[in-house]
Amino acid sequence: MYFFFHLFCKQKMTTANKTPPGADPKQLERTGTVREIGSQAVWSLSSCKPGFGVDQLRDDNLETYWQSDGSQPHLVNIQFRRKTTVKTLCIYADYKSDESYTPSKISVRVGNNFHNLQEIRVFGSANFKEMNHENY
Repeated sequence: MYFFFHLFCKQKMTTANKTPPGADPKQLERTGTVREIGSQAVWSLSSCKPGFGVDQLRDDNLETYWQSDGSQPHLVNIQFRRKTTVKTLCIYADYKSDESYTPSKISVRVGNNFHNLQEIRVFGSANFKEMNHENY
């Protein structure tokens, strides 16, 4: 499965603004509306093949990716050192190139620690073709 993850939080603005539905997070980052906060987190994976880990998951290169190597479920854990509001989670999944390895679902869970995670969103494989990003 080819995955890239980006996390965005809304910048503090002096005037109220609404993020339009379907807005491109990278464009919003360029205009200063949001900022990428993934570098502030500690990332870990349930498993990965050598050379296909967190660095490849996060590097913005379409030629590199995370590849799991173990029994399911395959997990990407993202932990912040302090409470952090995530505005948008961007996941790039190349369904056409990797259909046979596309997961049946992606579950997004949040909490104060690993033991109190609550599922807030589930994406089924039918949504992967259209899924660009999701606002929270």
